[in-house]
Amino acid sequence: MGGHHRPPHRAGATRLVVARRAPHQPDAVQRDDDHARGGTVTTTVPRNADELAEALGDTATLTRIVESPDTLKDFITEYAKGQARSDESIVAQIREETQKQFADILRGDQIETINRLNLAPDGAPVARSKHYNPKAPGAGLDKQFGNWTDFLGAVWAGAKGQTAMAAQDQIARIQNAFGSSVPSDGGFLIPESLRSELLRVSLEMSVVRSRARVVPMETLTVPYPMIDSTSNASSVYGGIVGYWTEEGGTLVDSAPTFGRITLTAKKLTLYSEIPNELFTDSIISLEQFMGESYPEALAWFEDVAFTEGNGVGQPLGYLNAPAAVSVAKESGQSAGTIVWENIVKAYSRMLPSSIGRAVWVAHIDTFPELATMALSVGTGGSAVWIGNGDGAGAPPMTILGRPVIFTEKASTVGTAGDINFVDFGYYLIGDRQAMQAETSTHFKFGNDKTAMRVIERVDGQPWIKSAITPKKGSNTLSPFVKIATRA
Repeated sequence: MGGHHRPPHRAGATRLVVARRAPHQPDAVQRDDDHARGGTVTTTVPRNADELAEALGDTATLTRIVESPDTLKDFITEYAKGQARSDESIVAQIREETQKQFADILRGDQIETINRLNLAPDGAPVARSKHYNPKAPGAGLDKQFGNWTDFLGAVWAGAKGQTAMAAQDQIARIQNAFGSSVPSDGGFLIPESLRSELLRVSLEMSVVRSRARVVPMETLTVPYPMIDSTSNASSVYGGIVGYWTEEGGTLVDSAPTFGRITLTAKKLTLYSEIPNELFTDSIISLEQFMGESYPEALAWFEDVAFTEGNGVGQPLGYLNAPAAVSVAKESGQSAGTIVWENIVKAYSRMLPSSIGRAVWVAHIDTFPELATMALSVGTGGSAVWIGNGDGAGAPPMTILGRPVIFTEKASTVGTAGDINFVDFGYYLIGDRQAMQAETSTHFKFGNDKTAMRVIERVDGQPWIKSAITPKKGSNTLSPFVKIATRA
């Protein structure tokens, strides 16, 4: 029951049976003849395409092979096994392709298909970004609004009808149930599946968020612990002291000093004006716009704030971190230049524990200086970054083994922050994980446009209060290092 069974063997019938070959012998398919009582007719399993063609071209052999579905299945199975044994490259190719497919699935940013028991009422797989948070406020809207077409069609200010009104009421109930922790700015809560997809796309072009430490915020203000460390001269981690003692000696108490950083969600608003035709005639085009342009804009304005924000009504950027250290220009260094000594000294000011994950962040204007900087040796010298001489090929995009990220969001060449050595593991991003969208057909009524805004709440703060004095040496160390102005 519940499976496939061979039909009972009838007296006088012929059945193909597979006889295992001896080492270095071809496999054989045998035919049992009940009338012959033990006699067999042996058919050799082909070893290659030519032998297969020969076997199938022989009427007697072909008749025995296709005598029943079972005999045909046994023949094909043994032929396939023989090919795999004789050609190890087939197994190697299968293994390599399988590993490649699993690697693609496990790689960070792909959308993964999850199929869990009772996850969806209809049993269908649910697509989720890895940035999806099932506890986020907008998660309750995912079932009804699985894409931008459904969501924007429902919340557009010009939408009419019972369906649109019912959808807006549902969003309002969830938004109100979320409580007073979200200020009443108007607009509709964006479903979590769409919010997480915005973040997934934005990560592909962001400088800071993709490398920083992201802290989910369940409330508008979240205190986050930090170790108040300023010096490693006599203690580490803000007050831990180690002592060597004799056996049975008295232990000396020590305790680290903990501080805290308060992450307070700031409001980032994206605004655009969209022709009403996109809502009424081509909502699919608008969905593509929301899936591409808005994530890019989100990454852009976040990066600007995480880089140079002043902390007043906006994040505090790493360039303005109290813990940041500046490397002074060289004696006699020309204005607007970068010399190899600047790079070497900036590297030496990085926390040793951070070197393995630190990256260079440089304004694109610095490229000519980086590409032509040379190491002076007596009266001569040679280029130190691009060394092939003929200019062929791409630049290495690493300096002293660490990646270089070019951006237009850093300071321009010659000013402090035009090239920085940063460990973003020491930068905190507080993510409120709630976005709102609102449209208005009245503000641009005369232009037949819909004004649209998307509101995100986020904060960014350096995770260290000050530079650290090393155990030995006079130069302070920091995860945020920049070259001072060369004027």
